[in-house]
Amino acid sequence: MEHPSEGLDFGKYTLLERIATGGMAEIYRARMTAVAGVTKPVVIKKILPGYADKSAFVSMFVNEARIAAGLSHGNIAQVFDFGEVGGQYFIAMEWVDGHPLSRVLRRAREKGLHTLPQPLALLVTVEVLKGLAYAHTRLDDRGRPLHIIHRDVSPQNVLLSFEGQVKLVDFGIARARLASDGVSDESDEAEAKGKYAYFAPEQARGRELDARADIFAAGTLLYETLCGRLPFEGSVPDVMRKIALGDFPRPRELAPDIPPALERILLTALAVEREQRYPTAEAFAEALTRYLHTATPDVSSSALAHFMGYLFETELVADGRPVLLPREFLAQMARWAKAPSERHTVHEPSPL
Repeated sequence: MEHPSEGLDFGKYTLLERIATGGMAEIYRARMTAVAGVTKPVVIKKILPGYADKSAFVSMFVNEARIAAGLSHGNIAQVFDFGEVGGQYFIAMEWVDGHPLSRVLRRAREKGLHTLPQPLALLVTVEVLKGLAYAHTRLDDRGRPLHIIHRDVSPQNVLLSFEGQVKLVDFGIARARLASDGVSDESDEAEAKGKYAYFAPEQARGRELDARADIFAAGTLLYETLCGRLPFEGSVPDVMRKIALGDFPRPRELAPDIPPALERILLTALAVEREQRYPTAEAFAEALTRYLHTATPDVSSSALAHFMGYLFETELVADGRPVLLPREFLAQMARWAKAPSERHTVHEPSPL
């Protein structure tokens, strides 16, 4: 991470710290100063010049950013602003005090957990689906469906806060990216390669998409958190072929402690033919919620908050934020850590 000594001015924002760089954008922790000196922490995503020079991308980016700015839901990171400063296009969005699910999965592995604890994996997926259900059903000012599809539901775009919140980011930005002339460099290519693993079969076949592509991607995310690896692995051509055919190990082959009822839910979400999947994100969320309330009725966002504190305690304490973990939670963590761990060959989760 880079820390400008006193912050860098960027329009009405002050860039405080670069927290990530991807193939498409640089991401900064920033501060917005409003009337009477009121300040607000935000995230600024600056689009790299290689994309800003592509008219197809810019047109799609502006349109999709406008739609994203109209989304207001507890499971979607709010987009406050978008535009251009000095020829650089940007999005200003809600600051989520936490980490992407991709980093959480890596840290869990470092702590000896090859998967997320089942109740927390289900809780995270349900919250993601709530955000998707909201977006999928949005209407325009005339009452017409907006047909919003995220297109990039993956661990990099799911943020978990230290308060136990789950937030989706980057609605529609994948579509803008596809409007450009392909990948621009090696880092971009590597990032794009990681995204293919979350494609729906119809996406792999180059067909028109609807909201059920997001349902499949959410199923892929749940599979990864429960099984410790992606359902589809290999080179890009191999992954695309496997996705199109539905060729992947069944969850209980990798994680025998997954109950048959939960496996059936997951396999429905991952059906090759979209007509056989859950028809809506809400239906998928309801199936998981019913199962979760039966299997672990007391799981809540506070358990997720404790889990985040457990994983990132060192960093939080170093930042002057003491972590207090209830004795009951620590006992539960010990039980989760003793769950079957010799299930499969451990694979690295998808990169940040």
